[in-house]
Amino acid sequence: MLCGIDEAGRGPLAGPVCAAAVALPADFPTDVLGDSKKLKPQQREDARRLIVEKAAAWGVAWATHTEIDEINILQASLLAMKRAFNCLLDSALGGWPERLETEIPFGKPFTPAVPSGLSAVADGLHTPLLPIPCTPLVKADASVYEVMAASILAKTARDRLMDYYGRLYSVYGYERHKGYPTKEHRSLILKHGPSPIQRVSFRVGSG
Repeated sequence: MLCGIDEAGRGPLAGPVCAAAVALPADFPTDVLGDSKKLKPQQREDARRLIVEKAAAWGVAWATHTEIDEINILQASLLAMKRAFNCLLDSALGGWPERLETEIPFGKPFTPAVPSGLSAVADGLHTPLLPIPCTPLVKADASVYEVMAASILAKTARDRLMDYYGRLYSVYGYERHKGYPTKEHRSLILKHGPSPIQRVSFRVGSG
């Protein structure tokens, strides 16, 4: 069985980075999948529901904005990927029901047993430290179905969390730009100062 791993949220100035890991059954309807960045929001949401319902196993996990500042965005992304993989294992072993935020910092850490015959593909140039073979592949989110599914779960989970932060910290408009360094977002930071979920190690710029 193949596990696809991807992240969402490396570029924003605020909020956590999110990662997902997905294993698909042979009969999964792959026509709903695609590069999450190119799918329309409703297409992503429809695909997310199908992945949650029909995937052999899946996990979503995070690294916080403070962890990003402490260990840098690359290492935080790999950490989130490792946590997502652990969540996938727990799901495969009959763990938790449907969920949005899992593992640290939203839950408790765990290290479930690893089934035999499992390998992974991670989108990009780097791989998280996993107890199984893991291959890095650039643009895997546009070519490997399991990674496409992981990309969709990570993107939709993070977008939903940033919508929540948009309600919690309304002056920053997170529901519109999801924390990415848009002109509007940079100007709001310069006007109101750093938000409670600001990545202080990232350069804001002049807007």
